[in-house]
Amino acid sequence: METQIRRLDYDQIDEQIIEEAGTIIQKGGLVAFPTETVYGLGGDALNPESSKKIYAAKGRPSDNPLIVHIAEKQDLYRIAREVPEKAEKLMEAFWPGPLTMIFYKKELVPEATTGGLDTVAVRMPSDSIAAAFIRAAGGFVAAPSANVSGRPSTTTAAHVEEDLSGRIEMILDGGQAVIGLESTIVDMTVEPPVILRPGYVTKEKMEEQIGPLEVDKAIIAPDSGVKPKAPGMKYRHYAPRADLMIVEGPTEAVIAEISRRVEADRKEGKKAGILATDETAGRYPEGLVLSLGQRKHEEEIAMHLFDALRQFDETDVDCIYSESFEEASIGPAIMNRLLKAAGHKMIHV
Repeated sequence: METQIRRLDYDQIDEQIIEEAGTIIQKGGLVAFPTETVYGLGGDALNPESSKKIYAAKGRPSDNPLIVHIAEKQDLYRIAREVPEKAEKLMEAFWPGPLTMIFYKKELVPEATTGGLDTVAVRMPSDSIAAAFIRAAGGFVAAPSANVSGRPSTTTAAHVEEDLSGRIEMILDGGQAVIGLESTIVDMTVEPPVILRPGYVTKEKMEEQIGPLEVDKAIIAPDSGVKPKAPGMKYRHYAPRADLMIVEGPTEAVIAEISRRVEADRKEGKKAGILATDETAGRYPEGLVLSLGQRKHEEEIAMHLFDALRQFDETDVDCIYSESFEEASIGPAIMNRLLKAAGHKMIHV
């Protein structure tokens, strides 16, 4: 299969390209498209065969639910059995945007899309290319991140091409994703609602709208045998090819520990990579150092995380050490992705 790559300009979106992409979806094909979070791999959410194609293209386990993307708020009521008042408030505050909510599904949504569950995850992206594409595709696009399962999520069309070229019909190129981390996921079928995946929309922001929220223990604990209710809960995700380990503690102690380990690796003939920040990058005497940006600019760190992990894949490093990023307001989201990528391997100093 030859994969077409079509570049789109946000200032003047080419309607013909959008229509071509929408037609591919309606005919049962797959299209990767930009969103404000990461690139998505889109198929017809109401066609079980399309969902099966998504799982096959990604090499993704079929019990890992897909998110249904919509472009109109009223379309939620066509696929959700009930929409609680708290969900209405979150929609008012954060849709369109990087927030996914889980509802009990209507029969219209096949279980192939929901991983066999009676619930459906729904998001309304704010990206204008994504919105136009979803409308052209029929209004309901199932889309996980557009990467091979287990690898770092894709934040550029080049990342998508690297992973999925030859497996899908088209890639819509909208440039760099502006957030760089997948959406926050909240389960609205329970009371109080439960955060299943942290993201740009933080617990604090949501609690200002609806009061107390709980956080699923799977976010901070290693994977269990529980059937996942949302993407990214059960399987190792976001992993670079080299072994990744997170070092947590006071800044000086972290720099010293990483430097000691990099030197020891060199003596054993291993090459090490380091994920650092602008404030610390110049303080490591050895190793391939990549900075995620300034620590005080958490959005910058989030935007660059997956790209940095993929940059390491283009090198010959044998292992990677990362500083931790827990203090920022979206720090839990950043750390969630890092912990998944590292298989929960962390060193405390």
